[in-house]
Amino acid sequence: MWTEARHLVVATELEAQELLREWQDGEEFARLARTRSLCPTAQQDGHLGLFAKGHMPPELDEIFQRGEFGCLYGPVQTEYGYHLVEVLSRRPS
Repeated sequence: MWTEARHLVVATELEAQELLREWQDGEEFARLARTRSLCPTAQQDGHLGLFAKGHMPPELDEIFQRGEFGCLYGPVQTEYGYHLVEVLSRRPS
């Protein structure tokens, strides 16, 4: 199974919670990722492309494999920081 998703990553849980509230208040995820994410994917609005199970940090893998489309999950801590993630689609391998 291939997953398509996007994310943003910030340094602190507090910042991730603030961004989650902004998204809940109607802010576009793409703009939040583009302007606040520490990850190079910020240049692509946080888009991670298509990937298979096991290609992302284990803390995120379960969300990417089972999360509902259109929901924002997080903050989730990994070695890279605190993530907010959204599953966009899944496709057969």
